[in-house]
Amino acid sequence: MKKLLFPILLFTVGAALLVAFKTHPPKKNKRPNIVFIMSDDHAYQAISAYDTRLTSTPNIDRIAREGMLFSNACVTNSICAPSRAVILTGKHSHINGKIDNYFPFDTTNVTFPQILQANGYQTAMFGKLHFGNNPKGFDEFKILPDQGHYYNPDFITKKEGKTQVKGYVTDIITDMTLNWLKNERDDDKPFFLAYLHKAPHREWLPAERHYRQFTKKTFPEPATLFDNYEGRGRAAKEQEMTLMHHMTWGGDSKIKPENMDKLGLKENHWTDKALYKSNLARMDAAQLKSWNETYDKINDDFVSRYPTMTEKDQLKWRYQRYMQDYLGSIASVDEGVGKVLDFLKANGLDENTIVVYTSDQGFYLGEHGWFDKRFVYDESFKTPLLIKWPAVIKAGSKNAQMVQNLDFAQTFLEAAGIKPPADMQGESMLPIFKGQGRKFRDAAYYHYYEYPSIHMVKRHYAIVTEAFKLVHFYHDIDEWELYDRRKDKNELRNVYNDPAYAEIRAQLHKKLAALRIKYKDSEQLDKMYIEKYKELEARKVIFR
Repeated sequence: MKKLLFPILLFTVGAALLVAFKTHPPKKNKRPNIVFIMSDDHAYQAISAYDTRLTSTPNIDRIAREGMLFSNACVTNSICAPSRAVILTGKHSHINGKIDNYFPFDTTNVTFPQILQANGYQTAMFGKLHFGNNPKGFDEFKILPDQGHYYNPDFITKKEGKTQVKGYVTDIITDMTLNWLKNERDDDKPFFLAYLHKAPHREWLPAERHYRQFTKKTFPEPATLFDNYEGRGRAAKEQEMTLMHHMTWGGDSKIKPENMDKLGLKENHWTDKALYKSNLARMDAAQLKSWNETYDKINDDFVSRYPTMTEKDQLKWRYQRYMQDYLGSIASVDEGVGKVLDFLKANGLDENTIVVYTSDQGFYLGEHGWFDKRFVYDESFKTPLLIKWPAVIKAGSKNAQMVQNLDFAQTFLEAAGIKPPADMQGESMLPIFKGQGRKFRDAAYYHYYEYPSIHMVKRHYAIVTEAFKLVHFYHDIDEWELYDRRKDKNELRNVYNDPAYAEIRAQLHKKLAALRIKYKDSEQLDKMYIEKYKELEARKVIFR
């Protein structure tokens, strides 16, 4: 595959940069350890420190209680692999080249773990990276290939090659993390530990102890579950991510293929029945027996009720099925976080360890009738962020400023006493940690690229301030949207053409143009990436 990156760095240049950023810290120092915990598709609405209506996450909440909760944290590109590339490089997608899940990650990019490692940090990664089989800058890693599996998953390892591990993926990743902390950590070095969960990524298969519990629960519906998208443009109407029409019956709702046939249910995607079969094929006999004991009852109940269900009844049913498995998958993540926090405290590591909990982006939990992410609308644009560092951050702090995943690299490097590379594009959050960052960022820049593809969310870029959001949808449309974030929290009314917002619209256009220049994005790059994407389409790399 061609290098599709702009600009392209030579490997030798990258190596030279690492040398340039290497310092000479003393052998004994007070540099902080860093534990970076990231789940996949974990909506902030599904963390009880943010909202108690859906579920309880007492261990993740501990990080907020002992540190700082960010209520306005956001991403630059709401999709899995690009978000991770932004975090690792401290650069927007159009600069690091990983604009979507199809474009390759340019391994000549210098990442912050490489710089930490070059400056005396011991580094390790366990869990889901999503791209690349050989993470650079890590002394040890065990990662899932691509999306990975919930049951009996395969792992790519640095020392043992590819291996399959029996058990449930969240528990396995937690055990690997704890084993490294207990048995492989060098007491004489500060460490950076990436503890990265697959859950709660689609298709949401909880552990046995949790699906037995969560499938019996009923959850409150979001106010916009039955949104009809009036007052907005084509982008909101033409997506393919509704619970009713695009969530799969087999893979997502766990209806058996034979029951789909019995009821005349058509596959909502060509992977529908195949995903159901492949996910359960990972289970051994005991796991499958337990699974069927619970999900056969759900199937039987649905088969009996379906003939009398209206479309509204079906949507309400699908929402509950979604929440049962999605929130059930999060329960094991919360348990694992608790075990890691307990270890840090029991071993005297908690005071000088930065602990971060975040997700690669937000997620729709039925809002607007949707699942998945991608849009710049708040549920996917905003992401959970909780950080504790007792030596620096006051316990129980809250912050409403617009920090982004773009900021992690600079923050970690500066916390370690390392000057970040000049071409990183984020901001260090250290002033916020110390209660000094009152004017951190007045506007965030966002750009989504993966179209046309699965879910069919159109390409768009945006400027987001605390008060407003200006969005440009482009490619096969040319539409602008403007939302008043304070008066219209559910983003239901596009006021772009409202005369009352004319002055604000003009101001935001100017600020957006300035941000595009600041971050080195442009219409020329937009067109270039569209043409490169067409090349992948022609080679049938893109799928829907």
